[in-house]
Amino acid sequence: MTPEEARTALDDFLVHRLPSFGRYQDAIWTGEPWLYHSRIAAAMNLKLLDPGDVVAGAERAWREGKVPVEAAEGFIRQVIGWREYVRGVYWHFMPEYESRNALGASLPLPAFYWTATTEMNCLRDALSQTLTHGYAHHIQRLMVTGLFAMLAGVRPQEVHRWYLAVYVDAVEWVELPNSLGMSQFADGGVMASKPYCASGAYIERMSNACKGCRFKPKQATGPEACPFTTLYWDFLARHAALLKTNPRMTMQLKNLERKDAAELRTIRRQADDFRGGLS
Repeated sequence: MTPEEARTALDDFLVHRLPSFGRYQDAIWTGEPWLYHSRIAAAMNLKLLDPGDVVAGAERAWREGKVPVEAAEGFIRQVIGWREYVRGVYWHFMPEYESRNALGASLPLPAFYWTATTEMNCLRDALSQTLTHGYAHHIQRLMVTGLFAMLAGVRPQEVHRWYLAVYVDAVEWVELPNSLGMSQFADGGVMASKPYCASGAYIERMSNACKGCRFKPKQATGPEACPFTTLYWDFLARHAALLKTNPRMTMQLKNLERKDAAELRTIRRQADDFRGGLS
């Protein structure tokens, strides 16, 4: 890609996808890898696009009445807010930052991250498009591939190396804090004030993936239990002592406390069995 081609890609986004970006930026739809996302991160990270020009283009589209404020605001905040925050975290805490593992995760990265061979429909779709296009949008990275790895207890350095290897926009300064910090909470709360942990019910709300999946997102035990849901409750139980010090986790931990002791034991046994089958 040349700078001219990068500029053409930006212009295409501003006209055709930015108007709906704010409304649909967190949506996941199987078989639709691009949706309303900009797809210009690689160009910015390789310095083919100046982030200032990107922001100015989005602001201009809003001032000219071509996009609603929530679309322009959401996109601009990601560029000049989150992206620059990530840069600061990386340069302030490296090189020690890369070795952090606040949750003590030790599981190897499952082999299906390199093949997309899994019965979990949301993961299969996100991994397939990643391996095909070198691309997945931020919610697929945070709340599908990243969420599964965190809930399962995958060693964060292995998650980091996978993200760095598979995504075309993965320059380390921007990739590492997002994967090790925000996605895996391995930095103990530098990037985000709480772990982004959720059950399969979240994926069901944000996507159509569960409709074609053999697993049931609301079930935590049994042969049809969604692994995300089983691992979610196990994650809360495993890390309850640490998470109790975080006020943003209060509601989720109260829901954990409502679990019957026998049910929770069954969930945790099933989670252990599931993790033991990952390779």
